[in-house]
Amino acid sequence: MILLAAFSLASCAGRPEGVLVPNGKVASGASPVDLLVATTRAPSEEPGVLFSGERGSGLMLSDIVVSVPPEKNRKVGQVQWPSRLPADPLKDFTTVSVKPMDVPAARGWLDRHLPKSGRVLVFVHGFNNRYEDAVYRFTQIVHDSKTDAAPIIFTWPSRASIFDYSYDKESTNYSRDALESLLRAAIDTPDVGEITIMAHSMGTWLAVETLRQMAIRDGRVPKKIEQVILASPDLDVDVFGQQLYALGKDKPKFTIFVSRDDRALTLSKRLSGNVDRLGQIDPSQEPYRSLLEAQGITVLDLTALKSGDRLNHGKFAESPEVVRLIGNRLIDGQTVTDSEIGFGDRLGVVALGAAQTVGSAASIAVSTPIAVFDPATRRGYDDQWRRFGSSIGNTADGMVGR
Repeated sequence: MILLAAFSLASCAGRPEGVLVPNGKVASGASPVDLLVATTRAPSEEPGVLFSGERGSGLMLSDIVVSVPPEKNRKVGQVQWPSRLPADPLKDFTTVSVKPMDVPAARGWLDRHLPKSGRVLVFVHGFNNRYEDAVYRFTQIVHDSKTDAAPIIFTWPSRASIFDYSYDKESTNYSRDALESLLRAAIDTPDVGEITIMAHSMGTWLAVETLRQMAIRDGRVPKKIEQVILASPDLDVDVFGQQLYALGKDKPKFTIFVSRDDRALTLSKRLSGNVDRLGQIDPSQEPYRSLLEAQGITVLDLTALKSGDRLNHGKFAESPEVVRLIGNRLIDGQTVTDSEIGFGDRLGVVALGAAQTVGSAASIAVSTPIAVFDPATRRGYDDQWRRFGSSIGNTADGMVGR
C-alpha cells in the first residue's frame, strides 16, 4: 500500500490537463524540439489532450514541436511542467505546434530531420504514462542529451493509473505490430544508416518483444537496428533470457540501466510472482554477471546515483550525467567502459601505492555514482582487484616491519 501511495503521488500531481494546445511561438532564449510521434492510442475529444489511454484502431502519426525554456531557468534532467495554463514559455515546457501526418508526410519529416550521421532514435515510454507525459519526457531527453539523431517516439495505450498495470501490459502486446511497422518504415528509408531503440520500464517489454517478433519473421534482427538501450527494464529475468535467445547471434548491442533501489520495480516484482526484474538486478553478482558477460551486454548500475525521483525509476532521464552519457556516447554507438565513467579510475588510483590503500576499499563502492559492467571492464577489474589485494598485503607487511 505504501508503494501504491508513492506511485500515485509521483504521477501527474498538480498538472493541468490540455498542455498540448499549441501556442504557435517560441520565446526568446527557448529551444524548440521537433518530434515525430507515433501512437496506437485512441484519439481524445478533449483539446490539448489529443490521445487518451484507450486503444486505437491503427497507427497514427503527428509532428509535434515543444519549446524548452531557456537554460538559465531550468535544470538538466527535469521537465518544467506548467502549474496552470496558458504556460509561460520562459519557465515551462510549452507546445508550439501539432500537425497530424499520414505516412508520406512522416517520410518527408524523416528526410528533413535526419542528420548527416543517418541516425534515428526511437523511444518507447513506460508504465503509467499519459500521451503528454511521454511527449514532454522525450522532449527533455532529446534536448538534454543533445543527441545527433532524428527523434521518434512510439507511445502506446497506457491509462496512467497504478491500478491498471495489467491493462497497460496487455496494451504493449496490442502494440507490437504497430511498432514493427514503424521500425520497418525507418529501415526502408534509404538515408537511414542506423537505428537506436531506447525503452523505459514496461516499454522495454514492448521493444524486446517486437525485436523478437522481427527476428522470428526474418531470421534475424534487421541490421540497421544497431543499439538497444533498456532503462529500468520491467522484464522478468527468465523471460528476457528466452527473448535474447530468440534474437539469435547477430543481435543489436544491448545496454541496460539498473538500480537496486528502484521502488517501482519492487512493486512490479510483487505483482509478477516475485521473480527478479531485469532493472533491479545486481550485475556484479552471479548468475547475472556470467550471463551478461556471455551475451556481451553492458550494464550501467545507477544504484548509488541520487535523483529527484522518489521511486528511483527515472534516473536515466533525470540525472544530468546519465542523460549526457546517452547522447554523447550510447546513441553514437560508442563503447562505454567504467574507466571513462570514474569507477575504473578510482580503483586504479587506489591500487597505485601502498599509502593510498588503507581505508580506501569501502570507498570504491560507495563513492561511485555510476558503475559500468561490460565484458572488457570486468576482465580489467579482475587484474585491478588482484593488484589492489597485493598492494594491501604490501602495506600490511610494511606496517608490521615498522
